[in-house]
Amino acid sequence: MSDKLSKNELSPWPHRFAVSLVCATFPLIWVGGLVTTYDAGMAVPDWPSTYGYNLFLYPWQTWLFGPWDLFIEHGHRLLGALVGLITIGFVWSVWRHDSRRWMRGASLAVLGLVLLQGGLGGARVLMDQRQLAMIHGCVGPAFFGFGVALAVMTSNLWRAGITKPQTTPEMAGKLKRLSLTTLILIYVQLVLGAQVRHIPVTASPGTFRILVFFHLLMAIIVTVHIAQVYRSILRIYGSAPALRLPGYALGGLICIQISLGVQTWVVKYGWPAFLTESDFAAGHTINASSLSQSLTVTAHVAVGSLILAFAVMLYTRAARLFRTETTALGSGALMIGLAT
Repeated sequence: MSDKLSKNELSPWPHRFAVSLVCATFPLIWVGGLVTTYDAGMAVPDWPSTYGYNLFLYPWQTWLFGPWDLFIEHGHRLLGALVGLITIGFVWSVWRHDSRRWMRGASLAVLGLVLLQGGLGGARVLMDQRQLAMIHGCVGPAFFGFGVALAVMTSNLWRAGITKPQTTPEMAGKLKRLSLTTLILIYVQLVLGAQVRHIPVTASPGTFRILVFFHLLMAIIVTVHIAQVYRSILRIYGSAPALRLPGYALGGLICIQISLGVQTWVVKYGWPAFLTESDFAAGHTINASSLSQSLTVTAHVAVGSLILAFAVMLYTRAARLFRTETTALGSGALMIGLAT
């Protein structure tokens, strides 16, 4: 498979749609986080309509000046519809301007994924099940990461071929494996976080403690892996500038995320018992669904998604940089794209 296109096929539109898809999906994720924080998933009891109105024809005065939970739930739906329309535009642009068969397959895959995500959101409303909300929250970051990969693979940098740095095959292979492992671990961590956020009120304290323990354990593992990735990139970044941005971003974002994780625990559950006698913790009170709690928890969700996005960018670029020549490729579009 070749990534080379004729001059009349080098249209900027697939990349523009892919970048637009990423930019629209990011706020969709953190607005979805607000829906979960305020337990607003059932603020609109029908779907795909909104209180009997067509989604796009719901009175804007009622939406903007109505109850807060209605505002964020209907806004979440509108953002979801926008992402769906952009996805359709991306599919059209790829089939119109991109002759790479694997990219056309990838465009259909992302269309199927956005339809699945929309269906899960609708089923969550119609069936009023928290388990579906949790699955919906796990598919969202996967779709976001897929969009980032498509943006990388439709870029001029990808098509022109990233300049291969001067490094040993062993170092290159290590970075590819490490970045892929880190990407998988980050997604697993997001899934664990979704489990913690959507845990039913009927769950036992033991179940909650187990989920939190594994969430914290995975946070440590992810941090160690990102530190290793950062160190590996530092050894070769001079001759591989394409790796600098995702590498530096991962290093900075993981520090922010750790801080937000601590703050999230404090605003939701209070200070640990051994600190409650301290002066700074003595006067702390937990205000459910307060502005500070909502902003902190939502920021924690948003930064987690950004970490996943830059991990995807790093892996796709590293795979392009250090691709191996082989004739026995898997049938998946992404596998083919990264290997050619």
